[in-house]
Amino acid sequence: MIGTHLAQQLKEAGLIWKPALGDRFAIPDRDLDEEVFVLSNMTIEVHTMPEGKVIGFNGTTEWALDDVEIDETIWLPREDQLRELLGGTFRGLRRDADGYEVHIDLLGEERRFAGATADEAYASALLHLLASITQ
Repeated sequence: MIGTHLAQQLKEAGLIWKPALGDRFAIPDRDLDEEVFVLSNMTIEVHTMPEGKVIGFNGTTEWALDDVEIDETIWLPREDQLRELLGGTFRGLRRDADGYEVHIDLLGEERRFAGATADEAYASALLHLLASITQ
């Protein structure tokens, strides 16, 4: 799983979260920075309100947190989600003694991105791809 710092970089680079069941997220700046939450149809759901989407914590009576706006959260995409977001640029994932390396093809040029975990390598490649789109 990628950390909140890398996830925040992806968000700032323009990655848009379309919440789905099973998605993981964090809520920074509420003394919950180290907690990871998972969207579930049992306890944590996305509700569409007139003012936008909010995440509701259903059945968590011990919490002082009822709803949080989606903009206040940070999506922590899984490895499969990161790979899917790379789309047709993705060429492969390799593992070596130092960790993992993702290979993408961006406009005919092969690029490689390393990470201690596969998730981190995918996220680094996606961060580069997002930066190239906004330039």
